[in-house]
Parts: sequence; C-alpha cells; structure tokens
Amino acid sequence: MRRLCFLLLIASLALPVLSQTKHPFTFEDMMSLKRIGEPVVSPDGRWVAFSAVDVDLAANTKTPHIWVVPTAGGGSNEKEREIISNQDADRPRWAPDGKHFAFVSTKEGGSQIWIADFDGAAGTVTGVHKLTSIATEANGELWSPDGKSILFVSNVYPECADEACNARKLEDAKNSKVKAMVFTRLLYRHWNAYQAGKRNHLLVIPADGGVSRDLTPGDYEAPVFSLGGQDNYAFSPDGQEVCYTSNHDPVEATSTNNDLWIIPVNGNGGQASSPLAAKNITADNPASDSTPLYSPDGKYIAYRAQQRPGYEADRFRLMLYDRKTGERKNLTEDFDRWVASFTWAPDSNGLYFSAEDKGEAPIYSIDLKNVERKEVVQGYDDDLTVSPDGTELFFTRMAILRPNEILKTSVLDFAGKGVPAMSFSGMDHHGPLSGGRTVWQLTHINNSVLSQVATSPLESFWFTGAHGDQVEGFLVKPPNFDPAKKYPLKFVVHGGPQVPIGDEWTYRWNAELFAASGYVVIEINFHGSPGYGQKFIDAINGDWGGAPYEDLMKGLDYAEEHYGFIDKDRECALGASFGGYMVNWILGHTDRFKCIVSHDGSFNNESDYGTTEELWFDEWEFKGTPYSNPQLYLKWSPHMFATNFKTPTLVVHGQLDYRLDVSEGFQLFTALQRLGVASKMLYFPDEGHWVLKPQNSQLWYKTVNDWVDQWTKK
Repeated sequence: MRRLCFLLLIASLALPVLSQTKHPFTFEDMMSLKRIGEPVVSPDGRWVAFSAVDVDLAANTKTPHIWVVPTAGGGSNEKEREIISNQDADRPRWAPDGKHFAFVSTKEGGSQIWIADFDGAAGTVTGVHKLTSIATEANGELWSPDGKSILFVSNVYPECADEACNARKLEDAKNSKVKAMVFTRLLYRHWNAYQAGKRNHLLVIPADGGVSRDLTPGDYEAPVFSLGGQDNYAFSPDGQEVCYTSNHDPVEATSTNNDLWIIPVNGNGGQASSPLAAKNITADNPASDSTPLYSPDGKYIAYRAQQRPGYEADRFRLMLYDRKTGERKNLTEDFDRWVASFTWAPDSNGLYFSAEDKGEAPIYSIDLKNVERKEVVQGYDDDLTVSPDGTELFFTRMAILRPNEILKTSVLDFAGKGVPAMSFSGMDHHGPLSGGRTVWQLTHINNSVLSQVATSPLESFWFTGAHGDQVEGFLVKPPNFDPAKKYPLKFVVHGGPQVPIGDEWTYRWNAELFAASGYVVIEINFHGSPGYGQKFIDAINGDWGGAPYEDLMKGLDYAEEHYGFIDKDRECALGASFGGYMVNWILGHTDRFKCIVSHDGSFNNESDYGTTEELWFDEWEFKGTPYSNPQLYLKWSPHMFATNFKTPTLVVHGQLDYRLDVSEGFQLFTALQRLGVASKMLYFPDEGHWVLKPQNSQLWYKTVNDWVDQWTKK
C-alpha cells in the first residue's frame, strides 16, 4: 500500500515528466548521478550543508563539492545549490558561530583541512583558505565547541614528536632507492594498503592556524581504521576532553577489542599529551566499543558496543557511560537488531538511532528517563542529525529506485508524549502525513536523471529456509516487464556475509542496472544476514556452506515455482566477497546455473587464512586456525570440490585486495582452466576489494553483463 500511495503521489506531482518515454537504466546514467554525503545542520538551524560527488567518466575521476539547502525546504526558491565548485571539497563541518565551516580538499596535493567563510543570510561562501599543510595529510576534521581549535586525523610515524620529523621520514622514504619493508607484527597491511610504519593519530591545531599537536601519541591506531560511517572520536561539550576509539591488544590482527579512551585536550597552549594521560573507560569489555558521542549537557557518552570478543558480527548495542560515576547502561538489550548511526537530542533526554530490519533501516527514538523505544520513521535511513532546537530530525534515505537524498521529519520533545511511529518509504513528499508530523525531502539533486530512466521497485517474498526459519528474498523486474514473457535470471549473492541487501541503493552490484538489459534479479537474505535477529546471524558460524546454501537454493526454488516469468533454464549466479565464496561453493555443488561470476571470493579457506589481514574473522567463523581446526576449514572450502566444477565461470579479482588476496582468484582460475571448464578472468592491478575507479567500473559491468549474456540469452 505504501508503494501504491507513493506512485500515485508522484503521478499527481509530475504527470508531464511521466508521460515522456523512459529508457532502460544505463551505466552512463548511473555515473551521472551525484553521490550525497551526510547532512550537517548549521548552528542557527537555517542551512544543511553536505557534499555531493560528481563522476567524470571521460576523465576517470570522482570529485566532491559542497552544497547547501535551506532547512525550511519545499519552496520553489528553496532548492539545493552548490557553494564550493572551483575545487574538490568534502566533509563540511560548521564552526560553532556558523560563520565558517571546515572541509577537506586535495586542491594543492594531498588531503588537507580548509576553512570557508559563510554568509548565513545569503547562504553563500565568501572566501576559502587552507588551514593545514601537514606532510602526513589531514582529514576527518571537527571543531572544538569554543571554535578555537580543530581536531583532525593524520597518518603519522608514531616515533615522531613533531611535523618536521614526519616530513623528514616521508621525504627519506620517497627518495630511497630501496622500497623494502620490515614487519615485526601482524596487520602489516590492511584493506588495500601497507601500514609502512605509520599510525592514524588525532591532532589538534588552532583554528586561526599554527602548529598542530598530537593528542594520541604511541604505537597504536587512535582512532581505529574505519571504512566510513560515524566518527570514532568526539569532543566533550566544554572542549576540554576528547574521547576516541583505539585497540591496544598485543595482536591487533586477531582482536576486535576496540576500547574508548578519554584524553585531556590542553587546548590553551598546554603541554603535549602523553600515552599515560589517556584513560580507558571500557577496559572491562573484551569486545568492541566504538563511535563515542557526548551528550550536549556533558553528562554522558553514548557509544556502540558488542559483547563477544573476536566476533565482528556480534550485535551492536547502544550504551550510555555516566562521566561522573563511571556507570554504564545498555539501552537496547531488549532490542534484537544492530544499532547503526545515532545522534543526541539537544536537550540530552534521548537519542535517535537507525537499525537494519527486514531489508530496511528504520529510525528509532529512545527516551533516557524510562528507556522507552519508539519507531520514528520507516525507510532505508542513515546519517542522523537533529536541528539545534530539537524539533526536526535530518537524515539520508536511499531506495533501490534512487541513491541518497536528504530528508527531514518533525519530532516531539522527549519531555512530551514521545515520538509517534510513521510509515513512509517513498520520496518527493511535501506535506503532512499523519500524527501531526511531516516528512520532507529537502534535496532532489538527481531528479533530472532519474526522471528519464525506467526502473522497477523492489518486491519482497518469504519462504521456509534452513532450520525451518522464514527467510526473506527480493526480486527486481526488468523495465517494460511483460508477465507473459520468460526472462533470464541474475541470482545475486550478497557479501559480508553479515551485509544484508534490501531496499537500498549501491553503485557496485546495482540491481536496477543488472535488470535493465532484460533480466529478473533475485537476492536472498540467507542465514547470517542482519535485520532478522542475532540468532539468525549466528547461524552461519561454522556452517558457511550449510544453512546459507540451503536458503539460497530453497529461495530460488520458491521463486521459480511462484514467478512463472522466470526461465529456470537461463539462470546465472553472481557474488562478491562472501558472495564470491558462495558462488565458488555453488560451483562445486550444483549444475543448475548456466554461468557463474565469482568476484573476490575465497577459493581455498586455508590459503585465505594465511593471506588475509583481519584474522579474527576466519578464526571466529571456522572456530580456530587451520592448524588447530583444519577439519572445519576444509569441510567448507570450495577447492575441495573442484572436481565437480562444470559451470562456465568468470573470475574477477583486484591486486590490492588484502581482505581476500588476489591469489584466491588466481587459484580458482587455474583450477577452472586445468579442469577444462569454460572460464575467463578479469584482473585489476589498481583495485582492492571494491572496483572504485569509474572506467574500471565501466569495464567491470560490461565484462560481467557480457559474460551473463553469452550463456543465458537465446
């Protein structure tokens, strides 16, 4: 019903557009879409700043620029507009006075912090200047609450006490004829880069310029490595303290024991910090504690925590640390979902957070007084922030039909009757819905592109999977769908394995783009997927080729039985990361598919363990090491079933993938070739676990789609 209402609403608002002939979604369409970052509300509550990335396919570049949109929204003269366009500019962060904001730019080589002067009345930038010129680069900036200094992250040499030392060591490394490195511990490389003896540290610099100081000295990642999302550090409201996330365990490669540390800032020219000045406030929890955020009144630090050490897919709980008593409270123990991004209400009486649930990520509120939780709004939502007066909640929303846009909804004070639930998953709404609140879409930055393309909404279905559990699947139909026709199928297996799919947008493995060339697309949230309770997630532990494989096959059986337009004789299975592992497993266990696409998947679990960096993952999932528990590694290793391989397979892998080393792809391709199985390998020397460069992405989609066409199109 929600989708029907949404479509009727769009029809009423944009009949002239819908009457035009639309074309199937293309790769070029996808590259022309702007990629919106998180909303940041100005201190006066009048503006939302955000970054938007432009892709230049011909130049093979992705460039962020900074935009603003009025928080009032909705009027014809109140649209979003670009305010920094003559240089790359990312991650805007407001100064407390609202007259300036900081941003990150590589305009003069290397990532540095810049300051923009902002005219709040006109909503324009009147000038910019560069703040940092640090050899080890700067990013992740935050203003101190008094506006006198800026905190940022830099990748420094831990043995260096000042910028001059770091600059000298970088120059020596650049000029050296010897490029060899010496390792003395694990996690010597991570994700797509070698550590090279450097560490992420938090530095602070006066907002009017000067010399920066290292607040987190020592041979530790402080803050810890992150692929994005909420910051792992925060200022206290009085500006005298910083809380950050760091892991001090002896073997970081086997540990998920991130802890919260607090350290004084000494912001008025005081002495430099030392490792002894930092205090661990979560030392008794051997699992992960992360993403600290101080309450506006300074009484608490909210953060996310897990309970089982070594398990990165344990449930994320929303925790509260009392700064005066040291007491910690679990706010979501009765909530069997993962807490994602969160933000405080300005009165410090409650918080808002998002959490994945059955293919969506609704927003919830929680009242600290009675720990009462309410659902605020439904959709696939993230990047939460509240207006300074506490009356409006801003967030990003995506759907399978479109990438992120910025929305807002009105909320009630926590001292009142709480926040009523609201269901609204569509876009382009401009008025009251129910309960006296409104949901507004503030930005419409991609409407001109999306109005010209034909896309299909996500359809959900449920079936009985492994252990007799109900499992959810999703289907996307091709444009100009005709139920009387038979369509080939792309059966896409998600990664993680604890990274579910749902009503969300992605530029990699985009379901709309897969469907555009005349395919039905099916995806399954098999056992191990978040959004269905922690027991459902845990079911994959030690059972990689068991329950997940059973779910996938039963889900496909269900779809073939209930959707007569699927041609079960023209199906291809595709997957990356854990999805790559799973299609490798499928390759040795069934011949039902006409082709396979295996991207960055594990082929040999024993060699995978020896070449990956985050060892905690394999040690948890396979209950030990290949030396202590070889039976489980071999039981679920696709290479043990290579003699069964018959299905034509495309192998894709990147040289810089240190999560699943490129040797896994080479091993798979070698086995296929020696077995005489039709196969091809697409190798990227300049990509890691993800294919990110625009022209590489173009080649990836063409190669993958051509391979599927070759084996499934009549």
